[in-house]
Amino acid sequence: MKKLIITTLAILIIASMNFVQAQSLDDVLKKHFKAVGQDKLVAAKTFYMKAKLSQMGMELPMEMRMKRPNKFKVEMEMQGQKMIQAFDGEKGWMIAPWISPDPQVLEGDQLKQAMEQADFEGELYNYKEKGHTVDYVGKVNADGKEAYKIKLTAKDGSIKNYFIDAGTNLIFKVKAKVSAGGQEIEVDQLLTDYKDFDGIKMATKMESKTPMGNVSITVIDFKINENFDDAVFAQPAK
Repeated sequence: MKKLIITTLAILIIASMNFVQAQSLDDVLKKHFKAVGQDKLVAAKTFYMKAKLSQMGMELPMEMRMKRPNKFKVEMEMQGQKMIQAFDGEKGWMIAPWISPDPQVLEGDQLKQAMEQADFEGELYNYKEKGHTVDYVGKVNADGKEAYKIKLTAKDGSIKNYFIDAGTNLIFKVKAKVSAGGQEIEVDQLLTDYKDFDGIKMATKMESKTPMGNVSITVIDFKINENFDDAVFAQPAK
């Protein structure tokens, strides 16, 4: 009888702990989504972003267009030439002028990372439907700020740790491991200078720190519900 009571109590305690964690996770995400204007992001049909990428002393102008459910196109000026990465809803393609003026197949890690960039809703939104698992780690001190730490395990097994400012409910740091050149490297992404674009709060400076060097993206303009024809995302003929 004592063994049964102890076992029952243990089950109840574990169930209670899981409930509290789930409740805490839901509360943190709910406050975060409210802070960024997630309802407006979800309602938008298209996204346009103009930015500049800074790396190794170079500034590269870039534009990104995305159309639901999954079409995107990223264009970047590099030494007078235009690099393009795109997904037309069925297949990925790219143009890298230093390799060939003709379109090439975009697949594997390159396609995955490009599609993550184009996910303006963020991985935390509807994470279950996307096949991810999310855990609330707890309150921590990160970079001198009180933060909510959330661990996301993607459906491919990769892990990211999100740090949400407990005061603003905005993400200010993401720690991840990504594949680059056949190697797995650690990346710290810092998100700062949040601005309001028609009720949507977005970090206008995103800096990625890696062992291979730092890359920063500064957002110049962001618009929703611009009119994009599907032909914008189509691969040009060779």
